[in-house]
Amino acid sequence: MKTIFNAAKVLCLAAVMASLPALAQSTAEKAKATGNDVKREVKKGGHRVEEALCTGTKAECAAEKAKHRVTETKDAVVDEAKEIKDKVDSDKK
Repeated sequence: MKTIFNAAKVLCLAAVMASLPALAQSTAEKAKATGNDVKREVKKGGHRVEEALCTGTKAECAAEKAKHRVTETKDAVVDEAKEIKDKVDSDKK
């Protein structure tokens, strides 16, 4: 009985040890994704301030606003593509 209990301990320990690299990698990926989200939100806030302080014509302000929205969307798509690539790469390991 004691041998079975020890064998179960060894198997549990081996399973935990085997999952540690994957756990660390996904934690790093989550941190990177969170960093990307924060960076995008800061840029977005800066854009909103610029738009609120726009002193040009309505057309110029609207063009600047549209340019900001395109940039924000592009950044979000690029970050999401990188996150998906990281997930696929980590699954292959």
